[in-house]
Amino acid sequence: MSVALRTLDDGAWISVNDTREVSVSELWRFPGGNFCSCDLSDVVVEGFVETGVDGRTVEVRAYGQCIACGAKATTDWLPVGRVVDGEFRDVDRESVLCPQVAPAATAAAHR
Repeated sequence: MSVALRTLDDGAWISVNDTREVSVSELWRFPGGNFCSCDLSDVVVEGFVETGVDGRTVEVRAYGQCIACGAKATTDWLPVGRVVDGEFRDVDRESVLCPQVAPAATAAAHR
C-alpha cells in the first residue's frame, strides 16, 4: 500500500494521504545536547525541511528555535507518526523526543 507524504505551505504542514497531520508552531522537547546546550531543549518548530519513511514510521527533519537559549538549528530525523492499516497515527510529541543520529529515513518526495 502506498502512502502520499508531502510538505505543504512552504514547510508549515506534513500531509499524509492528502490530510494535514503535523503542523509547525508546536513545542517539542529534546534531551540535553540533541538540539542545543540546554539540559532539556524546548524548541518551537518553525518549519519542516525533509520528510521520509522508515518502514511504517513517518519521519521529519524540522528547524526551529529553543525558547530558553535562542539557538536555531535543524533536527536529525524524528518520528512523528506511523501508518497502520492505511491510517496515520501520531507519535506523542508532548513527550521528550530523541532524534536519530544517523538518518534512517529514505527521503520522500516533497512539495
